[in-house]
This record gives sequence, C-alpha cells and structure tokens, in this order.
Amino acid sequence: MKYYTFEIVVEKEPENGGYSAYSPTLPGCFSNGKSIEEAKRNIREAVQQHIESLLAHGQSIPQNDILVHLEELTIGVP
Repeated sequence: MKYYTFEIVVEKEPENGGYSAYSPTLPGCFSNGKSIEEAKRNIREAVQQHIESLLAHGQSIPQNDILVHLEELTIGVP
C-alpha cells in the first residue's frame, strides 16, 4: 500500500454556519460539513475518491514538498 499526504484547509462558511474543506494540492477536490469534524471526514472521502479516479485514468498523484504554514495575524488600525 502506498501512502500520500495532503494539506487540508477547513474554513467556516459564513452564509450557512457549516464548514468547507479542500486541498490546495488537488484542485477541484472539495467537500463540506455541518461541523469541522464532519467536514474533515467528508474531505477524506473526497480525496480518496479523487485519488482513485486519477489512478484509474493513469494520471500521477500530485504531492507538495513544502508544508503549508498557517498563522493568525492581528493588525490594529487607528
């Protein structure tokens, strides 16, 4: 079995209170959920299906060599 690692971004959806999730490494692969946990479960399934589709079509699996760094920045504006 071969393992792949993907960065996942989970963002709050302001219009409905749920969460959207996607991987910057896999354009077009996204999911959502009512909670962060549900969004994470759903994106895992979406990534699995996306990878299976790429392999079935003889395409390579993209991998990033650089990990994403996320940090909160607070700016004061007078």
